[in-house]
Amino acid sequence: MKVAAIYARVSSEQQKEENTIASQTAALVEFAHEQGYSVPDEWVIEDEGFSGASLLRPGLERMRDLAAEGHFRPS
Repeated sequence: MKVAAIYARVSSEQQKEENTIASQTAALVEFAHEQGYSVPDEWVIEDEGFSGASLLRPGLERMRDLAAEGHFRPS
C-alpha cells in the first residue's frame, strides 16, 4: 500500500477554538484512505498557531525533514 503524510495548519485563535485543525486532519486522512494510501500516525503533522506567511513552522520543518530523508518518492 502507498503511504502518505498529512500536514494541517491553523493560525488564528478562532480557528484553534473551533477545532478546525482536527476536522482538516480527519478530512485529509479520510481522503488519503479513499485514494488507497495509509497514513502512519507519526506522519500526521499539525501546526497550530503558525502563520502561513512564514515558512519557519515546526510541522513544516518536520515535513521537509521527512522529504530530505527520502520518505516521499514517486511510486
